[in-house]
Amino acid sequence: MYAPADPVSLRLTLAPLRRGTLDPTFRTDASGIWRTLRTPHGPATLRLETTAEGIRATAWGAGAAWAIEGIPELLGHGDQWRDLDVSSNALLADSLRRNPGLRLLRTNQVFEMLMGAIFEQKVTGKEARRSWGVLLAKYGEVPPGPAPAGMRVFPAAEQWRGIPSWEWHRAGVGPNRSATALRAAVVAASLERTLSIGRGGPPIERALRSISGVGVWTAAETTQRAHGDPDAPSVGDFHLAAVVGWALAGKPVDDDGMLELLEPWAGHRQRIVRLIEASGFVKPRFGPRMTVQDHRGH
Repeated sequence: MYAPADPVSLRLTLAPLRRGTLDPTFRTDASGIWRTLRTPHGPATLRLETTAEGIRATAWGAGAAWAIEGIPELLGHGDQWRDLDVSSNALLADSLRRNPGLRLLRTNQVFEMLMGAIFEQKVTGKEARRSWGVLLAKYGEVPPGPAPAGMRVFPAAEQWRGIPSWEWHRAGVGPNRSATALRAAVVAASLERTLSIGRGGPPIERALRSISGVGVWTAAETTQRAHGDPDAPSVGDFHLAAVVGWALAGKPVDDDGMLELLEPWAGHRQRIVRLIEASGFVKPRFGPRMTVQDHRGH
């Protein structure tokens, strides 16, 4: 049983891990969340439920102990919101008040989070989710314990390196993304060592971007989930700048405009993005047209 000092919402905190409703590594039901993961000790299945006493966590498999040990950081331990002042913005202040259980997660799984981001480069979310599901269904192993049917464990790096080119093609992953994924798989072990550097910052970003095909967007999407980075908004995202612009300024902006709007909360910029997302804010469907730069594949 994990009893955090501050409220934790499983749904809000773990939402960034879910890659579609049929993600083979993530399932929700009426009483909790199932998650499969590849740990340094092998596969694990993790079950999380909210109770009156706290968060009940149960794990199965060779990596069960590692999974249980990581529960506090997975659910936001070490994620400090106390210095964040959003009183000057009504939308943010209201979102913070209504979502006290929102935390920034830290999975401590760099390679797995990086691969998920690579799948999403330069394609729609629907396409990326399909590719993710197809390859995990074929190459991921059946998880230990009583995981729901259809769940799979993220393959080990050597398994990814062994996937033939035609299987990437059948899954809808083009040659640029598959080549980037394979380069990441070659250095998977060294990627995990970036966890010792901290929760984000230039040294971690440089390490990730040393892989050809990994750019600012992919690095940010990775550090947000793997490291718990509080200050890495996804620059280059196809939609994010416009959403932030409408939410904070009432108009669409580009990436530079988004960073300017987020500057008052430097050090907390990803927290601001998550507050906007948690608020339920939706940008106007028909706004002024503008050119949006997409850096997800850089």
